[in-house]
Amino acid sequence: MRNMLLNAAAIVLVSIIAAQTTAAEKKKMPREDVIEFPAVGDGLCVHNLFQTNMVLQRDKPIGIWGWAAPGEKVTVTLADQKQTATAGNDRAWKVTLPAMKASAKGRKLTVQGKDKTLTLENVLIGDVWILGGQSNMEEPIQQVEFGRLEIISANFPAIRILTVPAQNGPKAKKGFPRLHEWSSWFGRHLRKGDWDICTPDTVRSLSAIGYVFARRLYMATQVPIGVIDTSRGGTTVETWTPTSVLKKIDTPEVKDKLADWNKKIDEWDPKKDLENRVKGFHRWVADMKKRSEKIPAHRKVPTDLRPGPAMDQNRPGNCYSSMIAPISPLAVKGAIFHQGYNNALGAGSAGAAMYYQIFPRMITAWRAAFGDPKMPFGIISLCTAGKPQIRDNYLEKMLDDGIYIREAQYKTFLDFHKAGDKNIGFVSSFDQRRAWYHPQKKVPVGERTAAWALATQYDKKIAWLPPMIKEMKVEDGRIVLRLDTWLRDLDDAGIQGFAVAGEDRRFQPADADWLVTGKDRHNRPQYDRRAVVLTSKHVAKPIHFRYAWGRNPMGNLVRADHTTVPFATQRSDNWKQEEVPEKYVWDKSKIKREYNRSLRRQAQRDLRLADTERRLTEAQAFIDANKEKHEKEKKAWEQEKAKNREKFKKE
Repeated sequence: MRNMLLNAAAIVLVSIIAAQTTAAEKKKMPREDVIEFPAVGDGLCVHNLFQTNMVLQRDKPIGIWGWAAPGEKVTVTLADQKQTATAGNDRAWKVTLPAMKASAKGRKLTVQGKDKTLTLENVLIGDVWILGGQSNMEEPIQQVEFGRLEIISANFPAIRILTVPAQNGPKAKKGFPRLHEWSSWFGRHLRKGDWDICTPDTVRSLSAIGYVFARRLYMATQVPIGVIDTSRGGTTVETWTPTSVLKKIDTPEVKDKLADWNKKIDEWDPKKDLENRVKGFHRWVADMKKRSEKIPAHRKVPTDLRPGPAMDQNRPGNCYSSMIAPISPLAVKGAIFHQGYNNALGAGSAGAAMYYQIFPRMITAWRAAFGDPKMPFGIISLCTAGKPQIRDNYLEKMLDDGIYIREAQYKTFLDFHKAGDKNIGFVSSFDQRRAWYHPQKKVPVGERTAAWALATQYDKKIAWLPPMIKEMKVEDGRIVLRLDTWLRDLDDAGIQGFAVAGEDRRFQPADADWLVTGKDRHNRPQYDRRAVVLTSKHVAKPIHFRYAWGRNPMGNLVRADHTTVPFATQRSDNWKQEEVPEKYVWDKSKIKREYNRSLRRQAQRDLRLADTERRLTEAQAFIDANKEKHEKEKKAWEQEKAKNREKFKKE
């Protein structure tokens, strides 16, 4: 009863805080970040990770740290555990408490110094998960399909949520502030840096995938769950990776990326930038006056010198230094990561190669940051964008950087998995199809991600692994794929989403069928639904396949055990994007982006013509096969209708 009362009181407190935040929003705050608690406070203070209503990681030593006067003794007490530390000359102190079992009982954590005691209330012991990536992880539950249903159901006192504020810069931050963060995207302030109890009021702005993931874990385990959202829109894989790690990757792609950024930083002229901004402002004002439009009060002549590329969120290593480093070495259960869009903006095969070189090292770096080389890490593949791939535009839609990023994510998973890593996870999201690059079908992705975690980390009997190829054979004008599990074509629509090519590298949509192993006593074919046979009337001797090879792809092959886990985006060839269906050429003196665009335009034109050629061929074949029969049937039917009219007219 006491615990129920404590939780009820905490929920009331959260409602009060939310009301205060709403009131603060109504006040005239400047269109910039408004800090309530700095990253490092004066006197005795704890890191802002440690707050009332937080969750601490179970079954691992519990580190608590903060700052005090140099030489000050600090005593931390949690339940019946107590540890003392002395602040160093840099004011920093840290204690490590013994590991504790999961508990939904709200506990008090005290931090006592010489003249001051801090008290954190309603602290739970459970599992803490990091949410990482860019805007498709960041996308709030209030903006997705079925989000409102999730919100009104979000009464989970044992789920706690924290969103880390965005910071910038290459230097590792010691902590993060608690603040009202100004969002130019939404045109309002967002409260960040505070631990909240999960309620319909507090959950609205939380990551949709993160909330559904946490909700399902808690429902299945009854273990308190904390989620820390570090995701940030518009970011690349290299910004989430430590600079020290990137510098050790000895590949042309990574070296070129680092060199490009160093050049941009060296060439930045803040005074010239300000001069251009002032000119631009005056042009805008003149245009507004010309249209007799009012100048908004907040728009002023720029006077500040901007730091430029050095502080750009996508400078390699910046997001790691400013959003991951500040929360390490917190003990956590694991992380899930959904990213890729900003690595798929025209870099071509070199960009995909770079992603594959960096991503596994990023995962290893995160594991090191949180002090667990075996930390569970769930990869959520790049989601859909653009008009759907259909048979009519099949080849044209195979030309997209995002597909190669998605492939790199799956290959990274396979590398860890085949090396015996039992804590690496992979979740496809390409089957949650929407044309917008922020597809709103996030709830199924969160559920699918939770299935991986429940199976591998909580000993729940549920399938999550994507079907994997055991053997590929090229024989007699066909490709036979043998997989490690039983399969089905979703919605019984026939297997869709495969393409095949011969030595000429010219892909065509494949006819895909189950392998026939014989006939039963009624002379009906018997199928092995663990094997898929690929053929094409347009490819006489196929040697390679691709599957779900589109940004918003066709593809309906899934596990047959009622899980709908998809066969992942993959291929058997290693041909570069710029060399399919042939190796294109252009003026190499052009800047890289313009050069890549030219190659893409040439390939796109080729593929569009190939789509049309196939459709014409198939249409002509259909006409040849059916025209005579159709004309006979139509004539016979018209005659039958005429007889019926004559017959029934007399009656």
